[in-house]
Amino acid sequence: MSRSGRDPGTRLRTAKKRTASSARWLTRQLNDPYVQKARAEGWRSRAAFKMIELDEKFALLKGARRVVDLGIAPGGWSQVVRQRAPLAKVVGIDLLPTDPIEGVTIFQMDFMADEAPEALTGALDGPPDLVISDMAANTVGHKQTDHLRTMGLVETAVDFAITHLAPGGAFVAKVFAGGTDTTLLNLLKRNFTTVKHAKPPASRKDSSEWYVIAQGFKGKPAEPA
Repeated sequence: MSRSGRDPGTRLRTAKKRTASSARWLTRQLNDPYVQKARAEGWRSRAAFKMIELDEKFALLKGARRVVDLGIAPGGWSQVVRQRAPLAKVVGIDLLPTDPIEGVTIFQMDFMADEAPEALTGALDGPPDLVISDMAANTVGHKQTDHLRTMGLVETAVDFAITHLAPGGAFVAKVFAGGTDTTLLNLLKRNFTTVKHAKPPASRKDSSEWYVIAQGFKGKPAEPA
């Protein structure tokens, strides 16, 4: 930082049709070393490095055979899965269009739709051993509302994981501001051997995002007689 407090890196002049916030976002992107590295290495987004760092810390992809990627667009996480677990079957889902990735089945549909879980599991020839979720609700600018909307997605992702994961499987999801709420955290602890929170180095320091990592799925709860 210069003495004036201004970043000496790349700056953008605010065009007449560009808002100040979008100009700041573009400047941050241009100066972000992870963005530059992602482009140089062929990753679709800087988020790929979050998956790489989480895998290096928790060995998520070791022995992975079937992986579900919730909120796959633009595809950075699945790219990492394909590189680190090339024999794994991978299926992803997102409301946004996602360019094809070799070896990955992609559904453009709402994960909250009733038919989504069957579509995902039907694309695999067995239960997934890893469910990853980088989903986040579109923000409205109100911190508490944005948190609650994203946590609603996380809760649905947890329900999917507990219903469909193979015993011993793992679940990873993005959460915000304070991590996973108590009720959801207790649910994960009942169903997984270990539950931890992590903020990978590639996650921007000024971002409120964290990731919850649940490993050692204990198996689908027995239905009452």
